[in-house]
Amino acid sequence: MVYGIVQGVFFRATTVETAQKIGGITGWVRNLPDGGVEAVAEGEREDLDIFVGWLRHGPPGASVDGLDVTWGAATGEYSGFHIVY
Repeated sequence: MVYGIVQGVFFRATTVETAQKIGGITGWVRNLPDGGVEAVAEGEREDLDIFVGWLRHGPPGASVDGLDVTWGAATGEYSGFHIVY
């Protein structure tokens, strides 16, 4: 969960681009009604650490006030990384 000014700043699109650029990350990202953004990601821990590091600041124009990260076991249910509406 990402909180702050994270909607209307291309956060979801650049999250997808970042996951694809890192490589090996699958999952999704979506806007929440409360103004936050939620992402679910699977991959190697090293890649996920890089991804989470990027989420801490987001794209230009975003202002991340908080990030809640929950770690769990991978399910293998995702193919690619995409935006969920």
